[in-house]
Amino acid sequence: MRLFIAINFKESVKNKIQDIIKEVKKYSIQGKFVNNEHMHLTLEFIGDIPSEKVETIKDVMDQVVTEPFTMTLSELGYFKRKEGNIQWLEIEHNEILLKTQAKLHQLLIKQGFELENRAYKPHLTIGRKVKLKDNFNSEDLSNIIKQISINVDKIDLMKSEHINGKLVHSIVYTKNI
Repeated sequence: MRLFIAINFKESVKNKIQDIIKEVKKYSIQGKFVNNEHMHLTLEFIGDIPSEKVETIKDVMDQVVTEPFTMTLSELGYFKRKEGNIQWLEIEHNEILLKTQAKLHQLLIKQGFELENRAYKPHLTIGRKVKLKDNFNSEDLSNIIKQISINVDKIDLMKSEHINGKLVHSIVYTKNI
């Protein structure tokens, strides 16, 4: 099973983010953009694991004690790639989010999971292999982006799989916070 822990968004938030994606698309030469069913904020990518480890992940999630919080988007950015950039929306600094992710990471490692060992940079991927026209100015979207707030009251263990050639994300377990 290919698993990750994520924060999923309400449809109203996804639709606001789609408005931003539509604007970015207008200035793109190429790119594959995220649709609503794949839109989430990854807290921890776990990877391919045997199904018998799922209960351990659920136990770890249950140990993470936090309070509901609100995240706000801050800006459009990208990770540079030769074949086209990964476009993302940055999450404004949020101490509760960072502590929640750090606790999940720490507890999963303690349980023997092999995880990426780089600093967590909370971002929402909106497109891959994106190449933008020279006249694109991300500042034009800045005010719209900063108006999007996301209320977080749960985290989800997600399964990622290909079904009939289509990538499908499904919720395996939900931890209310």
